Amino acid sequence: MTDPHDFDPNAAATGSGIFGLPFRADARVRILGVPFEATTSFGGGTHEGPALVLEASHQVDLLDAHFGPVWQAGIVLDPLEGETSRTIAQLDMDARATRDVHKIQELSVERTRLVEDWTRARLDDGVVPAILGGDHSCPLGAMRAAARSEDLSILHFDAHLDLRDAYEGVRESHASILRNVLDDCPRVDRLVQLGIRDYCEEEVEYARAMGERVVVHYASQVAARRFRGESFGEIVSEVMGQLGERVWISFDIDGLDAPYCPGTGTPVPGGLSFDEACFVLTAVRESGKRIAGFDLCEVAGSPWDGNVGARMLYKLCGLATGGTSWT
Repeated sequence: MTDPHDFDPNAAATGSGIFGLPFRADARVRILGVPFEATTSFGGGTHEGPALVLEASHQVDLLDAHFGPVWQAGIVLDPLEGETSRTIAQLDMDARATRDVHKIQELSVERTRLVEDWTRARLDDGVVPAILGGDHSCPLGAMRAAARSEDLSILHFDAHLDLRDAYEGVRESHASILRNVLDDCPRVDRLVQLGIRDYCEEEVEYARAMGERVVVHYASQVAARRFRGESFGEIVSEVMGQLGERVWISFDIDGLDAPYCPGTGTPVPGGLSFDEACFVLTAVRESGKRIAGFDLCEVAGSPWDGNVGARMLYKLCGLATGGTSWT
C-alpha cells in the first residue's frame, strides 16, 4: 500500500484504491459501493457499477478543471469485498434469483438498513458519505440518515421523477426512491429535480400535490426557455435559490444525455450534457451550500460508461470537499 506522503499525483495510477489513491484514515470522502440492482426494470448490469467505475477511475487525471486537486482531501472507497458491500451483493443475488415481489421488497429493506447504518456512522465520524450504486434505489438509506436530525434539500439529476408509489409491486424501487424519501423524511424540505424527461401521470400529480416542496425543472421546459432567449446560467441561478443551505446531491447517470450513458438501465435522449451538469455543480459550490453527502447511481455497460461515471464521481467528490478551480 502506498504511503499517502509518498503519493505522486502526476504519475500513472498504481494503487488499487479509487482513482489509484492510497488509503487515508483522515479521508474527507468515504464511498460505499452498493452492488444492488434487483429493482431494475429495463436494462441490467448496474450491480456491476461500483466495480466498473473503480476500474475506470484509474484513468482519471487528478487536477480537475472545476474543483482543482480534489485528491488532496482524501477519497476512500470501502473495499468492495468488505463486509457491507459483500452482504449487499449477496442480497442482490438472492433478490435477482426470485420473482416473488414480496421477497424482493424484503431484501431491499435489508439493503436500505445496511446503507443507512453505514451512512450514520460516517456522518458521526464527520466525513462526507457517498453511495456508489447500483440502481437508484440504493441511496434511500443514506438520504434517511442524512435527514435524521437536520433539514435537507435534495438536488436530483435524473431522466425520471422517481416518484411512483411502487413499481412492479416493489415499494423500495429505483422508480420510487424520491417518493419514499419525501414520505418518510419530514426534514427533507425541498426536492429540486433536473434533467427530467420520462414520467407517468401518477408522478406528475404527486409532484404537484407536494406544492413548493417539490420543484421539477422538466427538460422540455428548460429547453423552451433557452430557445426563447434565457441563458442556462439564469436557469441554474434560479435552481440555486430553490435549495436550502444543506444539500444532498443525488445523481442518476441517466440525467445526462444518452450518448454519455448508453449502458445505463433506462437511457433517455435529451438530457444534460456533461458540461451542463458540471456547470450546475460549480454553481452549487459558488452558492455556499453545505454538502451533506451524495450518490452516483445507474452506471452500467461498457468501459465508456465507467469512464463517464468515474469522471462525474471525481467532480462530485470535489464539490463535497469544497474544491475550487485551478484556472
